[in-house]
Amino acid sequence: MPNDVTSGDREILAAAYRWFNARQLDAVLALMHPDVVWPNGMEGGYVYGHEGVRAYWTRQWGMIDPHVEPMKIEMDTEDRAVVEVHQVVRELSGNVVLDTTVRHAYTLRDGLIVRMEIE
Repeated sequence: MPNDVTSGDREILAAAYRWFNARQLDAVLALMHPDVVWPNGMEGGYVYGHEGVRAYWTRQWGMIDPHVEPMKIEMDTEDRAVVEVHQVVRELSGNVVLDTTVRHAYTLRDGLIVRMEIE
């Protein structure tokens, strides 16, 4: 049986989504391990470390306007915090190109995000 998500992990994840949506890049990176492994949802594969995430998000935000709203957080059997997310992606002109629900699975250690996967 999976463990419950700790209140600290819940706060970290909620803050990460809030700051991502506000484009507060440094605030989100402060919640990540320096060697974080992060999925590249646009091109495939992963980016690594704070500088990899910074470059990826900066490039992404120059092409599209994503907004992600966490709806539910639960632990899975692999001890990952799985977040059900309402994701809306707009062109920079404002036209909606995607409105869907996705699942993000996080591995957290010592109060930091060390890995995220898109399910």
